[in-house]
Amino acid sequence: MFNLLRPAIVMTALLTLLCGIAYPLAMTGVSHAAFPAQAEGSLVRDEQGQVVGSTLIAQAFAKPGYLHPRPSAAGTGYDPMNSGGSNLGPMDPKLWDRVKGDAATYRKDNPAVGVTGAIPADAVTASGSGLDPDISPANAALQAPRIAAARGLPTSVVTDIIAAKTARPWLGFVGQPAVNVLAVNRALDAMQAKAHS
Repeated sequence: MFNLLRPAIVMTALLTLLCGIAYPLAMTGVSHAAFPAQAEGSLVRDEQGQVVGSTLIAQAFAKPGYLHPRPSAAGTGYDPMNSGGSNLGPMDPKLWDRVKGDAATYRKDNPAVGVTGAIPADAVTASGSGLDPDISPANAALQAPRIAAARGLPTSVVTDIIAAKTARPWLGFVGQPAVNVLAVNRALDAMQAKAHS
């Protein structure tokens, strides 16, 4: 009987070592060598070296002088330990109520939208993870007048920063243009800090 079990035990141990230890260690080593920043979580650091965020995870910016991210259904909002969507179907009244509330808040916060102007979908819908760090250029453009007014800047300065931080589709056609919220907000803060120094 042991002669029949021995090959199974040996193969289980061998595959555990190969697939459970050797392969993950090799892939970790390759990723750190080829893509060190991404392998460490695409962390963003300030001038003192302190981690202030990640280019891959949204943060809750709510002040008028900042670009606001998409709504989040992750935990209490933007919680990376509780990532996920709301799982509400398109006909669920709770989803409709949340979207109507978010649309009303967006219109109030961004007068450029107007009472009947179109609101970009990403301004009132959460992403599947609830942590999407990017918004559409249309969403960012509608927020630019509010940011400019709150910071005492010309709107053109804010739109120039947004344009500079807009990622274009890969190879010109793969994906959609996207604006990284953290990158824009850090650029706005850096520009104002430089102006006051």
